[in-house]
Amino acid sequence: MNPDTGIKTWQWVVTIIVIIVLIVIGVMVFGNKGAKAPVDTSAPVTDTTGQGSNSIVMSDQYPGNVVYLSSVQLQKAGWVEIHKDNAGQPGAYIGSAFVQSGINPVKITLTEPVIDGGTYYAMLHSDNGDQKFDATVDLPLKDASGNIIMRVFHGSVTAGNNVKG
Repeated sequence: MNPDTGIKTWQWVVTIIVIIVLIVIGVMVFGNKGAKAPVDTSAPVTDTTGQGSNSIVMSDQYPGNVVYLSSVQLQKAGWVEIHKDNAGQPGAYIGSAFVQSGINPVKITLTEPVIDGGTYYAMLHSDNGDQKFDATVDLPLKDASGNIIMRVFHGSVTAGNNVKG
């Protein structure tokens, strides 16, 4: 860095800093191509048995008489039951829908409305083949660990217009 060359020391320092910043930005933008997406901890409860899976995907619901489930996946045709809360556990059911095997969006009309701040449960049940829900024979489905497959959701006026009931 000869003072006679016309390039001052501060210009060299600024140039080096700019190069370092560009390298860092390049690594951040282009260097994560192989990185995995973040894990969604609110992912649906599933039962993976090697033959298929059972799952529910849904979000909180706008207060009203209709509940929308984004996706219900069943190995065999069955039921989705909407239960009211009973001291932190599923209580009486207030709506149901028969669902074919595969992946299906589901809309359920309720006998009692979802209320703002209320807690509810969407639970998968088997079907004994008659396509009529009977809680004594159409039992809740369980995952490989023996847990009932269900999603807890809440009534919320902030749920958005796309889930108004």
